[in-house]
Order: sequence, then structure tokens, then C-alpha cells
Amino acid sequence: MNIVHYYMPRKFPHSFHKRLRGRCLCLWLILFSCSITDLHAQPVLDAYISQAYASNLVLKEKRISLEKSLLAIREARSLFQPTSWLETQYTLSRGGRTISIPVGDLLNPVYNTLNMLTGTTQFPTIENVSDQFLPNNFYDVRVRTTLPIINTELRYNRDIREQQSKLSENEIDIYKRELAKEVKVAYYNQLMSAKSIGILESALSVVNQNLRLNQSLLSNGKGLPAYVTRAQAEVVSVESQLQTAKNNEKNAAAYFNFLLNRSFTDSITATDPMPGDDQLRLIAAEETHIERREELKALALSKGISETQLKMNRSFRTPKLNTFLDLAAQGFNFEVNKRSFYYLGGLQLQIPLYTGKRNYYKIDQTRMDLQQIDLRTSHARRQLELAAFSARNNARNAYSAYHSMLKEEQASAQYYKLIDRGYREGVNSFIEYLDARNQLTSSQLQAVILKYRFLSTLAEYERQSATYDINR
Repeated sequence: MNIVHYYMPRKFPHSFHKRLRGRCLCLWLILFSCSITDLHAQPVLDAYISQAYASNLVLKEKRISLEKSLLAIREARSLFQPTSWLETQYTLSRGGRTISIPVGDLLNPVYNTLNMLTGTTQFPTIENVSDQFLPNNFYDVRVRTTLPIINTELRYNRDIREQQSKLSENEIDIYKRELAKEVKVAYYNQLMSAKSIGILESALSVVNQNLRLNQSLLSNGKGLPAYVTRAQAEVVSVESQLQTAKNNEKNAAAYFNFLLNRSFTDSITATDPMPGDDQLRLIAAEETHIERREELKALALSKGISETQLKMNRSFRTPKLNTFLDLAAQGFNFEVNKRSFYYLGGLQLQIPLYTGKRNYYKIDQTRMDLQQIDLRTSHARRQLELAAFSARNNARNAYSAYHSMLKEEQASAQYYKLIDRGYREGVNSFIEYLDARNQLTSSQLQAVILKYRFLSTLAEYERQSATYDINR
């Protein structure tokens, strides 16, 4: 929105100063009661923020990431339970290594002797046997169950998964706090545009009335063509500003509805928000507190994950002990009988001896990760303190500018009334009237802009100091 600034005359009539002093008292009383207005406006804005928490697409995506991390915890816990699976194998083979069994060489002499003694051929001659090592037409079916007895890596892995889940939950809180600020600022921008439209529509009504007045004076021979031309130019200027304000209002409303995942043209409940006493005391405080910032909590969680990783790397010397049990059956030609079934169980012990110092290198890397996190935390803390300090100063400055503009708006309104009356009575000139009217419109627009700019800076300071309750 293009706003033309006009300088207000420094000297006013004596009667104007008397009225101004009387109205200043009323103005301060209104400002004192602004916190009462906030009682109605704040629930509306909180309701919109809650709606954004429920429907914002980015927040939904982050909640899916949290659900995935919770499933990862369950997966890590399931590693402590027994694991069973079915294994089947069927083999066909021919050739390869063989084993010779001299059955004929061992038994044929005995059989021959027995035949001679009995005078019969009851004991036949047999051949030597040659069998291949690879089983042919052989099946093997087993149900294998394993269970870890000693495995420190599983416990540390579970702890890391739990900490990562907390980190994902903390990322949701970070985005919720940022989203609350964005919703507030977008809401204030939409209200600012809507208020500007009302001011410009009122100004358009005034300049149209002034145009009609000058046209009437000109038709009666008492006006000047230059005044009519200037009045027409004023009408065109205000109409242009009004069109720009309407376009800004549409864009602001569309962005606000975008944050809430609604249609861009959905209606927005308009209120008159003003800062409450708690918010004013917040920016009046000399100290800035950032201990509740979720970013610091995220760094603390990252450090905890690295510390758990360091413990896991140091536990490489601890032996691993597992147990297993096979319930199985095997045989040739798919024959199944009592002799086909068997079970096999045992223990598996794994003791590390030498790994080329790879585990020590991992330990040193994790230590360096911890040092980096400590440095990153110190740097982040300083950045957050600076951001909170700047945001508080910006809020204070915006608050002071808003109050100064309220006084200027009040003075401009009184000055316009005096000049308008004098112009109608022929005391003041047309140029003085236009200057007073432009000054009033400009001060009204500036008051609206500074009001919602202050509220936006206040929302930014709430974001930087983490004072807004995102779980309300």
C-alpha cells in the first residue's frame, strides 16, 4: 500500500490545545482498558492456532515421523524376545567326492567260509560300496529359535531409539511454536488490511463529498476549476489506494487460510486484539529467558544420543552370548518316520579378539561429536539470546511508536475538524483543507499499521522467548 506522508503544522489554535489535553486523558484510559478487549480477542486467535495444529500439512508430516520413531522403539524392544523361523531345504546331487566302504573285502571271506562249513550257498558274495558326500534326493526341515542372553548393543540401541523419539516429538514442538507465530502475524496482517480498507473507504466518501461540493460551487459561479480538478485527482488517488488495500487483504486472508489448510476464500472472524498485561510486562522486563526454547532441548537430546552411542562403542569388549534350538526332520526320498525327527540346541559365545583398532577409532569419533555438540550448544544459546534481545527491543520500539502515532492521530482528527469547519465557512483555503484531510488519512493508516506491527513484533518476541503455551 502506497501511503503519502504529510507534515502536520506545528502550531494549532489555542482552543484546539484545550480540547487536545482533555482528549489525551480519555486516550490513556482507553489504552489502560485495552487488556479487557484482549479477553475477547485472544480466545478467537487461540482457536485458530488450535485449528492450525490440527490441520496444518507440515505438522501432520512431522507427526508421521514421530509415529515412525515410536515404531522404531517397538522394533528395538522386540530384539530382546525370541526369534523363530522355518527353514526348508531339498537337494539333488550327482558327482563330487565319494567315500569307499570295503564291505565286500571284509565280509566275502567270512561268507565263503560259512558256505564251506554249511555246504550251502546261503551267504552270497557282495560288492564294495562307494557313496558320494553330497546328499541326493534329500530334504531337511527345521524350526530354528534364537534368543540373545548377553548383548549390550541391543540395550543401547533401544535407549538411542527412545531418545530419537523424544527428538522427533521436540521437532513437533519447535514447528508448533513457529506455526503459532506465523498464524498470529498472518491474522494481524489480515486485520490490518481490513482496517485500512475501512479507513480508505471513509476517506473516499469524504473526497467524493468534497468533489461534489466544489462542482456545486463551480456551477454556481463561486468555485474555481482548479479546485474541481484537484478534488478529482484526490478521488482517483484514494480509489487507487483502496484497490491496493483490497488486494492486500485478499492475499493476507489467503495466506492465513493456507496456514490452517483451508480454502483461500474462507471467512475470518475479525476481532480487535490488543496486548494483555502479561505481554506488556514481558517486554518491560530487562532479562530475556530462553531456557524454554525447544532448540536447546533438541541439542541436549542430541548430546544424550551421542553419549549413549559412546557407551555402546565402549562396550565392544563385552562378550555376546546367544542360545538356539532347532526342531527338525530330515531324510531321503521324502520318507518320514520316527527316525526322521530330531532336535538340536546349544549356546553361541562371541568374544572379540582383534579388529584393527576400529572400535577405538569409533570411540574417538564419538568423543569429537560430543565436543561439537557442546560448541554448537554454546553458539546456539548466544544466537537465541541475541534474537530474544533484538525481538524485545523491536517490540518496545513498536509499542512506543504506536502510542506516539495514537496521539498524532488524535491531533490530526481534531485539526481536520477545525480546518473542515473553517473551509466551509470560508476561513481556510482549499489547500489547507486537502492537507488536513491527507494528514488525517495518513495518520489513521499509520496508526493501524503500527498497531498490528507492534502485535507482530510481540508475537515474534513470544516466539523467541518461548512464552506462548503451545499445549493450551
